[in-house]
Amino acid sequence: MTKFRVDEDIRPLSDFRAGIASFIKQINETHRPMVLTQRGRGVAVLVGVHEYQKMQQRLELLEDIYRAEAQIEAGEGISHAEAKDRILKKLRRHDA
Repeated sequence: MTKFRVDEDIRPLSDFRAGIASFIKQINETHRPMVLTQRGRGVAVLVGVHEYQKMQQRLELLEDIYRAEAQIEAGEGISHAEAKDRILKKLRRHDA
């Protein structure tokens, strides 16, 4: 995601209502999120679909990492050699 620009990417909700198409165009062209405000307070963030999907993938990866770290701390991990053996056995069964 491209870095957020305060001067361009914070807009009132009333402007959004009046020009939805131009907002969507800006988001798709800049790949930056846009913060919508109401009475001077942030109420929503608009993000393009592609950027949202990338964020979701990153979050899933982070969750996997956190889960793996917790498993290792709990003594549930296996050695690199054991993991490699398990994967190679599955690959051999798959090829057979």
